Amino acid sequence: MPEYDLDLQSIQEARALAVAARDAQRQFAHASQAEVDRVCAAMAEAAHAAAVRLGRMAAEETGYGVPEHKTLKNVLCSKLLWDAIKDIPTVGVIRHDPQRKVYDIAWPMGVVAALTPSTNPTSTVMFKTLIAVKARNAIVVAPHPAAARCCLETARLMAEAGERAGMPKGLVSCMSKVSLPGTQELMCHRYVALILATGGAEMVRAAHSVGKPAYGVGPGNVPVYVDRSADLRRAARYIVASKAFDHSVICATEQAVVADRPIAAQLAELMQAEGAYFVDEAQKQALAALLFSAGQLINPKAVGKSPQQLAQLCGLSVPASARILVARLDQVGRTEPLSGEKLTTVLGWYEAGGWEAGCERCIELINFGGRGHSLVIHAQDDNVVMKFGLEKPVFRIVVNTLGTLGTTGLTTGVMPSMTLGSGGVGGSITGDNITVHHLYNVKRLAYELHPAPEAAFRPGSTDDPIQLKRNGASGAAAAATIGPSAGLSSDRIDEIVRRVLEELGR
Repeated sequence: MPEYDLDLQSIQEARALAVAARDAQRQFAHASQAEVDRVCAAMAEAAHAAAVRLGRMAAEETGYGVPEHKTLKNVLCSKLLWDAIKDIPTVGVIRHDPQRKVYDIAWPMGVVAALTPSTNPTSTVMFKTLIAVKARNAIVVAPHPAAARCCLETARLMAEAGERAGMPKGLVSCMSKVSLPGTQELMCHRYVALILATGGAEMVRAAHSVGKPAYGVGPGNVPVYVDRSADLRRAARYIVASKAFDHSVICATEQAVVADRPIAAQLAELMQAEGAYFVDEAQKQALAALLFSAGQLINPKAVGKSPQQLAQLCGLSVPASARILVARLDQVGRTEPLSGEKLTTVLGWYEAGGWEAGCERCIELINFGGRGHSLVIHAQDDNVVMKFGLEKPVFRIVVNTLGTLGTTGLTTGVMPSMTLGSGGVGGSITGDNITVHHLYNVKRLAYELHPAPEAAFRPGSTDDPIQLKRNGASGAAAAATIGPSAGLSSDRIDEIVRRVLEELGR
């Protein structure tokens, strides 16, 4: 079939799904909290039951990552996410301040266009569907072309479960004919009220350029600082496991270690025992050429690959036991490609003399493609931890845990999320972990607390030049109405006339 036919079909499908979503959302907007929660619980249960199958399907279709790890992300974005948001009120009065006499009333956004990535496809569909419907929105998923089938299947089974529980048909849907023009048509459609964009920088820029409210996420060049006070054995285990998790396709994965120099050698040795293979200079150059063959953007063929797959792609030999590849670096920026975000099992390595120098190196890395995103720190010294928390231009700083699982809410108390805001410094409207609270507006019903000042009820002064202009008074007429009989001096009259003439542009 010619490509333009697919584009036309994709555009038409986007329009049809947006219209159906709008009609379904108009019905669902009147649902009670109990009805909303029954629908969401059914969808979460269906997604959780299919977590293993969908994780395998995502890995097979995209060629990225590890099926077992994708299963864990599916569990996070179904059962664990629902456990975190199920008790959040989203219908009617959600808060009341009796002292201030203010009622907060939740109001849905409408139709949400959800752009999903190829790296975390099924888990992102689950996540966005649950938070959108919990807030009484409709959602239309626009999958990455490389993950269209697994996204469609995830949306299908969740929609069927929701409809069995009383959800209007069309409230949850996914595009099956995927093309760039079709996705653009969906984002621009008049019935789409909000865009949720998770993916590469180009996708996020496109979402923000539509002129509609949009939540997007930027790249995550996440440094992990290991202080001399850290539990080194745990730090080594966590860093290797986190970087190897799903072959490093989560944007909050550690991208470079910054090791405090007094403990650097011991940390490297402990990481090697966990499966970290430190490459030599020639191997480092070969990896850089493979990963960034087209400039700053990573080569799609290298995304989400094991060390052995990467070695095969660039003609290297690495041990079968290697879980990640580590490259020693000494610069940050364009001259050192491996200092940027690497959505694969390659980790940078820096050494710094003391936490202050480590702090500066981390800021360099964050500024090179990760502003506003995340940082990991391993330390037992709370003063060092707080210094990093206060000074780093990122909105998730996770302590003594895995970057991949801590930032997304599996091992920490932050909200479970697959869309991690990077705030104003990273080009996003928020630095939050996007969740249900971001998917509804709040109306406020407020009663009078204090009587209005008496001055509010008095007529305006007759020497107000703006009022005089509105009344059509000329400068001379104005002077006549406020002459000596009004008790004004000649200087005051001259000043008023001058103000009126200036207001009239004369």
